[in-house]
Amino acid sequence: MSLILLEQIRPQIKELLESILELRDSLDVPALEKELAELDRKAQEPDFWNDMDNSQRILQQSKSIREKLNDYISLENDCHDLLTLVELGLEEKDESLLSEVQENFDDLSKRFEKLKLKTLLNGEYDRNDAILTLHAGAGGTEAMDWVQMLFRMYSRWAENNGFKTRVLDFLEGDEAGIKSITVEVTGENAYGFLKSEKGVHRLVRISPFDSSGRRHTSFASMDVVPVMDESIEIDINPDDIKMDVYRSSGAGGQHVNKTSSAVRITHLPTGIVVSCQNERSQHQNRETAMKILYAKLLEIKEIEKQQKISALKGEQMDIAWGSQIRSYVFCPYTMVKDHRTGYEEGNIQKVMDGEIDEFISAYLALSAKKVNKQ
Repeated sequence: MSLILLEQIRPQIKELLESILELRDSLDVPALEKELAELDRKAQEPDFWNDMDNSQRILQQSKSIREKLNDYISLENDCHDLLTLVELGLEEKDESLLSEVQENFDDLSKRFEKLKLKTLLNGEYDRNDAILTLHAGAGGTEAMDWVQMLFRMYSRWAENNGFKTRVLDFLEGDEAGIKSITVEVTGENAYGFLKSEKGVHRLVRISPFDSSGRRHTSFASMDVVPVMDESIEIDINPDDIKMDVYRSSGAGGQHVNKTSSAVRITHLPTGIVVSCQNERSQHQNRETAMKILYAKLLEIKEIEKQQKISALKGEQMDIAWGSQIRSYVFCPYTMVKDHRTGYEEGNIQKVMDGEIDEFISAYLALSAKKVNKQ
C-alpha cells in the first residue's frame, strides 16, 4: 500500500517542481543575481561608508535580494532531491520512505507558496515597514469590540510572520473594546502584505452586549501607509500644522496620565489627523506623529502622480453597509468572504487567530493580473 502511495505522490512532486521552475521566471533570477553583484560591488568601494544612510540602504537591499535568491535555490534543490528520493524508494521498494517523503513534500509546498507570495510584492514601497490604523465605524459598542478583535487578528498575523508590532496610539471604547488604534508593524514587506487589508471590515454575529441575543452587524476600517525613507523629500509647511497636546489614555505604562505628553497633529490643507501617545515624551510623540503624517502625505503625492483622484483622505469610504471589502459572519453560519477576490474560509476562528495569508495572496494575485492587463 505504501508503495502505491509513493507512486501517487511522484507526479505531485513533479508538478511542484514545474511550478518552482516557472517561479524562477517570475523572480527573474538572472536579473536578481546581476543586481546583487552590482550592490556588492558598490559595497566594496572605498567611499562606501561616507554616506551612512545610503550604505545602510544598499546593505538592506543586498540582504533582501540574497535571501530571496537563497530561498529559491534551496527550494529548487530540495525539490530535485525529494524527487530523486522517491524514485530511489520505488526502485528499491522501500516502503519506509513514505512518511518522510510526505512530510518533506508538505514543507516544500508551504515554502513554495510563501516565495510565490513574495514575487507579487513589486510595488515601490512594498518592502517598507507599515503603520496601520483601525477605526470603529457603525455599530456602537459592538463596532469597538470588533476593532479589538481585528487588532488581535493582525497582531497574531504579525507574530506568525516574524514581524514586530508597537502600539503608537490607542483610544479606548466607551464601554468595551477600542475606538481607534494605530500600530507600527516592522519587518521586510510589512506594507506589501498589509496593503491588501486596507478597507472596511464587516462583522455579523449575535452580540454579547445585547441582552435580547439579537444578531448585529458592525463595521471597522483598516488603513495602512508605508513608513517612508526620510531621504525622500516632501515639504510640510509649519503654518499648515496644528498641534494639540493632551493626557495619554489606555494601556501605556507608568507614564500614562501623568503629563500632557500625547500629541495630535492636524494637517490643515488635507484635514489629515494623526496622533501618538505611547512614546516616553512629548517630543518623541511629536516625532512619531510627524512620521505618520509624512507617510500619509507622500502616499497622497504618489496617488496624484498616478493620476488617481481618490487621494488618501478622499478615498476613505463610509465605514458602513455596502462599502466593505470583507465580511466575517459568525451567525447564522460561519464564513469569512473577501468581496474583491471571492476567496472564502469557513473556519472563522482560524482567521481570527491571524491566519489570513490566503486572503492576502488572493488579493495580491488579483492586483497583479489587473496590472498585467493595463
